[in-house]
Amino acid sequence: MTQNDSNHDSHPAGPLAGIKVLDLTQIMAGPMCTMLLADMGADVIKIERPGTGDDTRRMGSRLTGDISGGFLALNRNKRSIALDLRSDDGKAVFRRMAETADIVVENFRPGVMDRLGLGYDALAQINPRLIYASISGFGGTGPYRNRGGFDLVAQGMSGLMSITGFPGGPPAKVGVPITDIGAGSFTAFGILAAYIHAQKTGQGQQVDGSLLEAGIAFTVWESSEYFANGEIPGPLGSAHRVNAPYQALRTSDGYINIGAASQPTWEQFCRAIGQEALIGDPRYLEPNDRKAKETELAELLEGILAEHTTDYWMEQLAAAGVVAGPIYDMEQVYSDEQVLAREMKVTLQDDELGELQNIGVPVKLSETPGSIRSRGPALGQHSREILLEHGYTEAEATALVAAGVVTE
Repeated sequence: MTQNDSNHDSHPAGPLAGIKVLDLTQIMAGPMCTMLLADMGADVIKIERPGTGDDTRRMGSRLTGDISGGFLALNRNKRSIALDLRSDDGKAVFRRMAETADIVVENFRPGVMDRLGLGYDALAQINPRLIYASISGFGGTGPYRNRGGFDLVAQGMSGLMSITGFPGGPPAKVGVPITDIGAGSFTAFGILAAYIHAQKTGQGQQVDGSLLEAGIAFTVWESSEYFANGEIPGPLGSAHRVNAPYQALRTSDGYINIGAASQPTWEQFCRAIGQEALIGDPRYLEPNDRKAKETELAELLEGILAEHTTDYWMEQLAAAGVVAGPIYDMEQVYSDEQVLAREMKVTLQDDELGELQNIGVPVKLSETPGSIRSRGPALGQHSREILLEHGYTEAEATALVAAGVVTE
């Protein structure tokens, strides 16, 4: 998918068109949240520190002076104003923006915005309909509220690292910052629920998301098993918590993921690999039998699958309707015909940087689809236009720039 638009449209089409979001977030969880809103058409104004901006600008491979690949991915479709919130004039600018905003999102430690005089209680006085969302490591209440929190810490404390990796191995985290991504996604869901409530009642509210709770929310099977029998789950490699075979199995040239968890899919799988006798084998007769003998069963199946390549087995299994899939690296992901057909690789033509690639919008709406309209902005790229939109004159904007309150 290729899009030719390097200029941000302040009022883009999309289901959230006309909604204004003030984005005071950085790194991953907060920008993920506001990216989801921006993709669906919200006008997301990214408010950054003058001089440095979002730390993600300097993390990973640089595409230009103040834009890394990661920043580009998380801050597409947004505008940037570089605003000093420590100054009285900067706070006044922010309050004026908040008067007409629908949503504020921040991911400072709890209490920072209150100390600046820009917390929910203060802003609700000037905009009662405001949805004010905060994302932190541990949430805005409880004994850990003032602790700093990163994805790695949240993965450890949510139990995710205790169930990731292989039995007997050292602690391993999920390969992606899943609690950051989860907290951002869950908070976006909370924001939209709160926005619907505000549309019905005129009443705004706070939305409080945390990395720790996002991590816990992902442990559906593990928490359920612990609640049911009191046993503490451990890591299983690629295997499933309660079903088998449901894991990566070795072939002659690599691995293949097999999803034969239910009785019907197990029987389909046995027929597809020419081992129909396994269906009636008393060792593997019922789902619980197969799970109990999971290691033994995996060794037996790998002996069979090792006779042919992954591609061979994919062809056989697909023809039989068995759920299975190869294990891709990133190059293979973005070469896959399904990934391309679903527009999960998007190319932007940018006036400054030329051809840029980004991850596509992961949920499709039939009538008002999300889109990627612009790359992540340069620091302060839209400072002046944002000031003018909020009633400042050219002279006033110039004075704010001269005073260092705003940079462009």
